[in-house]
Amino acid sequence: MPDHAMSSDPAVQAQLDRLAALSPGADVLGLERITRLLARLGDPQDAMPPVFHVAGTNGKGSTCAFLRAAMEAAGHRVHVFTSPHLVRFNERIRIGGRLVDDATLAALLTEVLEHADGIGASFFEVTTAAAFLAFARAPAAATIVEVGLGGRLDATNVIRTPVVTGIAALGLDHEAFLGNQLAGIAAEKAGIAKPGVPLVTMNYARPARERVEAAAAAVGAPVIARHRQWWSESARTTIRYRDTGFALVAPRPRLVGPHQTRNYALAIAMLRHQGAVTVPEAAMRAAADWAQWPARMQRLGNGPLHALLTPASELWLDGAHNPSAAQPVARALDGIARGRPVVLVAGLLSNKDADGVLRLLAPHASRMIAVPVPGHDSHPPARLSAHAASLGLPADTAADLPAALGMIRDDAVVLIAGSLYLAGIALRLNDEAPD
Repeated sequence: MPDHAMSSDPAVQAQLDRLAALSPGADVLGLERITRLLARLGDPQDAMPPVFHVAGTNGKGSTCAFLRAAMEAAGHRVHVFTSPHLVRFNERIRIGGRLVDDATLAALLTEVLEHADGIGASFFEVTTAAAFLAFARAPAAATIVEVGLGGRLDATNVIRTPVVTGIAALGLDHEAFLGNQLAGIAAEKAGIAKPGVPLVTMNYARPARERVEAAAAAVGAPVIARHRQWWSESARTTIRYRDTGFALVAPRPRLVGPHQTRNYALAIAMLRHQGAVTVPEAAMRAAADWAQWPARMQRLGNGPLHALLTPASELWLDGAHNPSAAQPVARALDGIARGRPVVLVAGLLSNKDADGVLRLLAPHASRMIAVPVPGHDSHPPARLSAHAASLGLPADTAADLPAALGMIRDDAVVLIAGSLYLAGIALRLNDEAPD
């Protein structure tokens, strides 16, 4: 699927244009191309600071954010590679805590593309190589790498010796590549397991758990599972984590939703089961409040988009694009709304399960306005609106986000949801690009 990355910097945009023309494109998984490309670049993946490798259908980005927050609270410099970006391509590569600047990004992409001739590397593979090249050249205490898609055949899986690997929540997404059975998806995610390296996981249903354990056993990776080797539980204002010989009580994460307490606990478990980076308890606790991850139940500030609503309205944003992502959002909505009307502004890509997402969110909303996702193949707003109406949710359509928000005349809690691409547009329109 095209990435549609854009940059206001001409040098970066020139390289993004070259990336956009690549073949076979982002929809072909496999390690052969990225392996050849990195070999031409001197195998930078082997020279990066200690790697924390994180997979999962949902929650892997938030887990990375908690890992970064904890290590930075301990005073460490940290590299981070995540995807996709929301507003600026630079968001994917964070060097020593800062987003890569335009000049460095343009130079990195140019260098990688000059070595990519004849390989047929994809957009994501070139991006991955550029990030790894940057990380190998800059000092840091650790490198956090988020899997792009799946795990076993994802371009990031060329990392040979991470210090710890982790798998966040599992669910159905990208079925065309990973299949439509949770057990099979679990096996693909567990493909990041490495010999002798702890694989830290959530607690999964038995079929998925058994496939994760089998994949880990095949390479000799110990599995450190929630409710088996580590435990976490949430109270009204705190979260408790414990494992063998260690216990921690921290405030509930600032990131909204009960799922974020589990992502936070997974990050703590990963930190506890590696020996490369020292993170004291105080830094682990601080991570609950320090961590930020945009477009995950994010309350937007008083920017231009928010100004289209009444002063008493709240504007929230989440990239919930599949049922497993929409489920915790649905639970969080009731706590946020506190009896006030909820207006859902939704746009979903055509390859996403619109029925599954709407069935979860509709019971928690009083109205929906469907919009397209600009620049992407998305579900027609009229079709989304009709589907919402069939679920008993009054629905309208609008040409874009500003038009949708302009249709909301009363005080309300407004949630923009359904696509990370749509979330990126919302952040740009509200002048809240990630930094």
